[in-house]
Amino acid sequence: MAAEIVNPRSDSATEGAPEEPFDPVFALHRGGKMAIQATVPVRNKDDLSLAYTPGVAKVCTAIAEQPDLVNDYTWKSQVVAVVTDGTAVLGLGDIGPEASLPVMEGKAILFKQFGGVDAVPIALATTDADEIVETVVRLAPSFGGVNLEDISAPRCFEIERKLQERLDIPVFHDDQHGTAIVTLAALRNAAKLTGRTLGDLRAVISGAGAAGVAIAKFLLEAGLGDVAVADRKGIVSRDRDDLNPVKRELADLTNKAGLSGSLETALAGADVFIGVSGGTVPEAAVASMAPNAFVFAMANPNPEVHPDVAHKYAAVVATGRSDYPNQINNVLAFPGIFAGALQVRASRITEGMKIAAANAIADVVGDQLAADCVIPSPFDERVAPAVAAAVAAAARAEGVARR
Repeated sequence: MAAEIVNPRSDSATEGAPEEPFDPVFALHRGGKMAIQATVPVRNKDDLSLAYTPGVAKVCTAIAEQPDLVNDYTWKSQVVAVVTDGTAVLGLGDIGPEASLPVMEGKAILFKQFGGVDAVPIALATTDADEIVETVVRLAPSFGGVNLEDISAPRCFEIERKLQERLDIPVFHDDQHGTAIVTLAALRNAAKLTGRTLGDLRAVISGAGAAGVAIAKFLLEAGLGDVAVADRKGIVSRDRDDLNPVKRELADLTNKAGLSGSLETALAGADVFIGVSGGTVPEAAVASMAPNAFVFAMANPNPEVHPDVAHKYAAVVATGRSDYPNQINNVLAFPGIFAGALQVRASRITEGMKIAAANAIADVVGDQLAADCVIPSPFDERVAPAVAAAVAAAARAEGVARR
């Protein structure tokens, strides 16, 4: 069966939905945003005997004797579990599993629409890391991949790592890696536009949660010159004694310049600002950045630096919003990444596969490269196929492909 992108509105009113003036958001979500659709007909007894008993027993027996056949004769190799505990949903925070479902449904239909990948939302009624891991491990036989979503830091790092250790299918926390991949794609093109390489750049990241940590590590892996990460208490550095294990590791990997103090201090002379935390950066701090700076202020709905302010000082400005140019949107990455990984039945998603995805996204821009076009539109139909092909090729090159 495949997820169908439909909106099956019911005639029965959903209790709790607002009765006052018509709201198109609630109208679109009524009844949910997805359904399940059969891919084979069941019109008569012959169809029934093939799709179900007795015919299905023959397939079950074959899979029991040769387990890999599950990928050929069920939906397993084509479907992803979108798993959350509802603790870090959008900018809403810890709102619980039920309230997270509209976002998980939305993620699932984006998988289908942009990457042709079926996905199932799974919201778990636990926030215990080990319980989440155990639950997903037990669900895994039904899926070809796991997309972790909206799980708060620092638990998200532990959960992903433990699942990757225990499962032989791709496990990918999109809030970390999807954001990092699209950020790298935009940064590569911004550097190219201004005649520089990643190695020439010093970046400052506002936010040391899932996205900030992943972006910092990934950009360094890709060759960035230096990066400092700031949390609410200032720059993450070795001289701080209040860091959790994730931030202590981050302090060892980043901040070659040995900066300490506030975010504003770090921005003086910096080439790149990357915002994944919310809050507001003073205009004076933006003005102190190096010439031809890049400002990627990705908080939604209010960027850390308003684009009008950023444009006064920066050569390239990007946000997380769809109503400004250069939207850093994860939908550019995750559908194609999973499509490519599932295509070759990859056992995991490697750093090389992620870098290949970032390069593919950047390359789609091509000769359209300009200050207001360092990243493709989420609706550019070339993106997902390009990413899928690059990821599949990288998986084969790195020996994690099984077909």
